[in-house]
Amino acid sequence: MTELDVGIHGVATAYPLHCFRQDEIMAKAAEVFGHRPELMERMAKTYGNAGVKQRNSCVPLEWYRSRHGWPERAALFEQHAVKLLAEAGRLALADAGVAARDVAATVTVSSTGIVTPSLDSLLQQPLGLSPTVQRLPVFGLGCAGGVIGLSRAAAIAKAMPGEWVLFLCTELCGLTFRPGDDSKANIIATTLFGDGAAAVVLRAGEGASRARIRAWGEHTWPGTRDIMGWTVEDDGLGVVFSRSIPALVRDMMRPVTDAFLASKGLAQADLKGLIVHPGGERVLEALEDCYGFARGGLVEARAVLADHGNMSAVTVLAVLRRTLVKAGARGARGPHLMAALGPGFSVGMCLLDLH
Repeated sequence: MTELDVGIHGVATAYPLHCFRQDEIMAKAAEVFGHRPELMERMAKTYGNAGVKQRNSCVPLEWYRSRHGWPERAALFEQHAVKLLAEAGRLALADAGVAARDVAATVTVSSTGIVTPSLDSLLQQPLGLSPTVQRLPVFGLGCAGGVIGLSRAAAIAKAMPGEWVLFLCTELCGLTFRPGDDSKANIIATTLFGDGAAAVVLRAGEGASRARIRAWGEHTWPGTRDIMGWTVEDDGLGVVFSRSIPALVRDMMRPVTDAFLASKGLAQADLKGLIVHPGGERVLEALEDCYGFARGGLVEARAVLADHGNMSAVTVLAVLRRTLVKAGARGARGPHLMAALGPGFSVGMCLLDLH
């Protein structure tokens, strides 16, 4: 490696203890939205078609029956986000063989809650980070945050050769659920979203690593602000996502990623694999179609979606971890495109070499 190569030295995930099967969640949703039986009858098949078998949550299933305001949601977010990030951070540092006190900088991504002081500050003591660690909290990237946040961490690592950088990401999507919102978007969210955290340890410089980040980029399509995001409501965040997302993936994503690869002297055929954010079954099918995979070909992305649901920015990092574990067995060492879509409407991209 040269001093400007950014190595991935450790990757870890962490999940809350509560775990619900998809049929349990569907039954609870039918109870919560019992005043709209005709709507739930029409939506029932969506639970079976989401590609999700189970999901983790930081609160028990009964919590979702009642209305909750901003103060309660914020307190729960801080409590569980710090706990999960501390667990993921410790595991990633152990995976890399790095002491917390040797971390020079952190990048922390989340879009499902707001805390001041920011999460990275609250993590310094639980993780044992140095008081002089340089911190960058990032909010609002949504599902793209796993890739774009990793890119920002890599940029910081490049600017600090030889220093350890810790990238942290958590999304507690379940805490955003609002039982008073019986919109189709909110009900679809109950078929998909789960909670989790991930961490990645990076360094630019010499030494063995599990993968290296060769390049990164992003693209925002003009006039697409209403495709995905949040609205701010009296009792919490309201989910926004358009039914057009799978079509947009099929029609618009491949040209952008092809241009990104071409700028690095590569074509799609040169890749050993894709590490993508599995937004849901229909998005995965769209990704498989536009990248020429047989149905079910995005194995690791589908496995993460089935076991943990859509955890927003965390999801693609869980796919990265599974891919690193399985790379040798699947003969998938070499260049990979890592990509995730998020509010903007945007795509974040990283070009990785897996060792």
